[in-house]
Amino acid sequence: MLIFGIDPGSRITGFGVIEYTGKEYKLRESGLIRLSPRLPFVQRLQKLYLDLTQKLQENTPDEIAVEDIFCRENVKTALTIGHARGGILLAASQMGVPIAEYSPREVKMAVVGSGRASKGQVQFMVKTILGLSEPLPADAADALAVALCHAHKVEL
Repeated sequence: MLIFGIDPGSRITGFGVIEYTGKEYKLRESGLIRLSPRLPFVQRLQKLYLDLTQKLQENTPDEIAVEDIFCRENVKTALTIGHARGGILLAASQMGVPIAEYSPREVKMAVVGSGRASKGQVQFMVKTILGLSEPLPADAADALAVALCHAHKVEL
């Protein structure tokens, strides 16, 4: 099964693709979609949608997993990321495959074993689970953690 994980952001969106067979995970691709803060917000959303659509078409996943919004205090940040998630979910829905959404706490619990894990702990566990020699950038690692979380849920 090919799982495409997405860590939404209004400036940096992480993505990661894993192949999951039984209890084995293999990294297929990971990366970042960077959006210039100098661009008007509407153009950033358009670029995010187009770049993500291209990555989804290149990888043809069987399932897509997207991290939900986490925001404690800043409502404006939550709204901005919410808009980005709208573009992400639209691009994902056009693939015609199942889409799952997970809270940051669920992702951390599935990958690290603690819903309060730090970004560094998530990076370390993603590196370990996938057998990588180097840690990945935080947003790419978070996207892979979302994909790994989905694999755990599918396995249950």
